[in-house]
Amino acid sequence: MKYDLNGALLRTEINSVPLINRGKVRDIYDLGDTLLFVATDRISAFDCVMPNGIPNKGKVLTQVSLFWFEMMNWIPNHLISSNFSEFPKSLQKYEIDLRDRSIIVKKAEPLPVECIARGYIIGSGWKDYQKTGKICGIELRKNYKQAERLDSPIFTPSTKADQGLHDENISFEKAITLIGQDAADKIKELTLKIYSTAADFAERKGIILADTKFEFGFYNDEIILIDEVLTPDSSRFWPANLYEVGCSPPSLDKQFVRDYLETCDWDKTAPAPVLPNEVVLKTEQKYLEAYKTIIDNDLI
Repeated sequence: MKYDLNGALLRTEINSVPLINRGKVRDIYDLGDTLLFVATDRISAFDCVMPNGIPNKGKVLTQVSLFWFEMMNWIPNHLISSNFSEFPKSLQKYEIDLRDRSIIVKKAEPLPVECIARGYIIGSGWKDYQKTGKICGIELRKNYKQAERLDSPIFTPSTKADQGLHDENISFEKAITLIGQDAADKIKELTLKIYSTAADFAERKGIILADTKFEFGFYNDEIILIDEVLTPDSSRFWPANLYEVGCSPPSLDKQFVRDYLETCDWDKTAPAPVLPNEVVLKTEQKYLEAYKTIIDNDLI
């Protein structure tokens, strides 16, 4: 295992099972009929992985996802077990590294489309709207302000890029050409339903869920929810008491890292710059605060 100086887990090395993929955040291992997902503490921004990580980030992502999987149990998902005592014997010697950040999941076939639900106009959507009056080809009314709540949430799919490459927003029509009408209709419906359910819950906790990203896959000819769900990596969480229209609100997610990187002399291609300790620690605090607010408990 590889940790950085702040104790962030950057890389797993499990010799007893084959490694399938080392993504921006997750290391995925083949357990035969199932997969082992390990959420490391790596952090990416602008589709580049930073040289250093955010301590406890992988545990936050895993535990928050488990919380939402349970809440959204009306939609099938890929989770088999998060109980480390149920993991194969070959993994037990890695308990210190894997506990609380690992899950065993079904072998689903991921759809080649990422599903984004937007409830507020911010980020790339705001930039698109300023230029075209649209977001991903969806015509919006005039006179929206930055970070304003949309009249109704919208579904804006994107491609799934390999590490180091940029995801690209696509139209719903393009999504249909990639996965077919029925699957496209289904993931749009599910994306907006999950978003609305989570946004209502978060609002009661004092958090605005501005937007979020989901992934789906096929398992036994059924569309199921896979990967992470409604985490500070895949979502924008704004503390409601700090929210205001006309600016980019403070957030409990990795936007803090993006904002720092925008101040750097960096062309947003690899290699990415090392994050200063103050940025690392502040980001860790934001992830832990998101966890505590959503789950109403302390992770550490």
